[in-house]
Amino acid sequence: MTRGYSKSWKLLAVVLGTCVMLSACGTSEASEPQEQLPVEQTAEEDAMITPDNFMDTLMKGSKEDIYKQMSPELQEIISLDEFKTTADSFMEGVASWEKVAEFKMNHLVESSWKDQTGTKGIQASFSENHQIAGLLIQPLETHEATDKALTKTAFQFPMKGEWFVFWGGNDVLSNYHYAHETQRYALDIIRTQDASSYQGEGTDNEDYYAFGEPLYAGADGKVVEVKNDIPDNTPGVMNAEAPEGNVVVIDHGNGEHSITAHIKKGSVAVKKGDNVQQGDLIGHLGNSGNSSEAHLHFQVSDGPDLFTSRSIQIRWADQSQSLTRGNSFHGLPE
Repeated sequence: MTRGYSKSWKLLAVVLGTCVMLSACGTSEASEPQEQLPVEQTAEEDAMITPDNFMDTLMKGSKEDIYKQMSPELQEIISLDEFKTTADSFMEGVASWEKVAEFKMNHLVESSWKDQTGTKGIQASFSENHQIAGLLIQPLETHEATDKALTKTAFQFPMKGEWFVFWGGNDVLSNYHYAHETQRYALDIIRTQDASSYQGEGTDNEDYYAFGEPLYAGADGKVVEVKNDIPDNTPGVMNAEAPEGNVVVIDHGNGEHSITAHIKKGSVAVKKGDNVQQGDLIGHLGNSGNSSEAHLHFQVSDGPDLFTSRSIQIRWADQSQSLTRGNSFHGLPE
């Protein structure tokens, strides 16, 4: 599902190369070594804003320097004066910032910070040519009651092999879905190699490592909804008319329904009314619906409808893995 930005705090749109997840429904938090500057630095290079000095500069340095390094697209969204006003207002009462994530994905380095209270967050994306390609300044809200209320069903991750969490976690910095009760605990998952979700130019679905990978039932249940005829998108072009794309919804009892979305057209291997067991093939991953690249959107809700039911925090059978933004993890055994 695509990432939405409110107008509060003059939020700046994140320009990710993929979208929701990776953009797309969006990236890994594993730290990557930063590119080393040459021994002989120019004055311009010495003054460059990087993920390492960004927050100090925002707090105590020149906001003009930050603004000058923003991409033209961001400068079209917000003026220098608006940026200064927004940043100064947001920084009021903040004593310190902690970096909570940093990862490299699809030629961008993304870093995220929270303030000492955990109620304010900032996320910045840097391109390979050192432009600030995205900036998010966001108050953080938590929903402790539902954060701790896990599904009664223990789920296995519905894919095999190693995967990367592009969106997942209990705040909007790590999971843009979190702002919406209907998708609060949804995951957007991609497959990566060498800090990229695709090979070649990334213009064809087949360029994406996730495209066409088999999908499995996360737990025993009964199939209650199937869509199988939505075309897969050209990467970067999304279908807002059918947001979930091709989808399989399974009723697992206890008022719990898994929703597997963005499935490849024509690949669904089950039909409405089928009883499935954990690990049964249900289809293949695609790029249908409101998706900018091949990725899995997976959530569990208290009803079968993605847009009217409430999302539930998933209890995973393997609790040793953290399915939060930026982490790689292993699904079902190959």
